[in-house]
Amino acid sequence: MSLRTFRLSATVSSSNLDGVRAPIERVLGPEARVERTDQGLRIEARAVVGVDARELNRQLLSAMRRVERETRLRSEWTADGTTERFFDYVFLKNR
Repeated sequence: MSLRTFRLSATVSSSNLDGVRAPIERVLGPEARVERTDQGLRIEARAVVGVDARELNRQLLSAMRRVERETRLRSEWTADGTTERFFDYVFLKNR
């Protein structure tokens, strides 16, 4: 399988937002934009490289849950004109 470049748009809710920020930056790199909102954290990343969206989503959520188990992730991964949506580890749909 070949590597692809994904764009990520996500929201994170957690009782430890400051704690989950470090794993986000470690997994996505320093170019990812992480902003605090009233609902939690908003993540925008333009160049996340990986084989598939499901695996990248799993890596990101697993890293955050090592810090805070009750962390929730709603994400959209886009590559090659296809967007895949997830809620936590669950695939929701393709667009």
